[in-house]
Amino acid sequence: MSFERTAETQSARVIVVGNEKGGSGKSTVAMHIAVALIKAGHRVASLDLDVRQRTFTRYIENRRAWAQRVGRDLGIPNHFAFDETVSAEDEDALEKALAGVIEELAQDCSFIVIDTPGHNNYLMQLAHSMADTLVTPINDSFVDFDVLAIVDPETFAVTGSSHYAKMVEETRRQRQLAGATTDWIVLRNRLSMLASRNKRFVGDALLELSQRLDFRCVEGLAERVVFREYFPRGLTAVDDLDAATLGTRPTMSHATARMEMENLLYALGLDVSPADEEAMGPKRDAA
Repeated sequence: MSFERTAETQSARVIVVGNEKGGSGKSTVAMHIAVALIKAGHRVASLDLDVRQRTFTRYIENRRAWAQRVGRDLGIPNHFAFDETVSAEDEDALEKALAGVIEELAQDCSFIVIDTPGHNNYLMQLAHSMADTLVTPINDSFVDFDVLAIVDPETFAVTGSSHYAKMVEETRRQRQLAGATTDWIVLRNRLSMLASRNKRFVGDALLELSQRLDFRCVEGLAERVVFREYFPRGLTAVDDLDAATLGTRPTMSHATARMEMENLLYALGLDVSPADEEAMGPKRDAA
């Protein structure tokens, strides 16, 4: 499957946050990427393809409501969410619907950030097939690692690719045939702040797999309570948080979370400014 992007849709860089598993922090990562790009001065659109959970949409609704309540311009992406009726449509209709939304959003933005459902469906596959950048968050355990690869139970050596990785491999192959590439980043999320054998084994297995599948492995976010607290108010670690915006006095945990997120965005290659948009790399889709 290969999603054919028009000249209009190629004008915006598409960042897809995806994983064929729920609970990996996709919506949190998508929200932080979108807000960080807005803070850098870019025009950003966002798209929620999880027609049931709609966590990304709820996050943005919370942000809009909180901004109004505290009287602050927090910066909100131009957001669109598919509803449950779209899941009943056939593949051709889904492809046309997604193409129409992407084309409309691309007319007035530099980046489109897409959050995908935590299960395999045609919309999720379509999103992966059009990603200039694919970010796959996984919790730091072999339970989540299983969507990427199979490991030997004694040595923890990688013995083969799993279902999600095979799907990504196929969409990347189809994009290459169309003259485009996808920068794939696997994000180790909800990291323990303590060293452990499991953390080391997972890290070693990811490094081995990254060489097989050609992705970049990046250490993501630690398990911090503040990231859960941001959601009801639609806030992020990259916001300029003061007592009025946050609703309480910021603590060292908020400052640490911000530093951690800034380091993550730098590792993803998203530390761009309006005058340096090419830092994301050249457009990969053929004109």
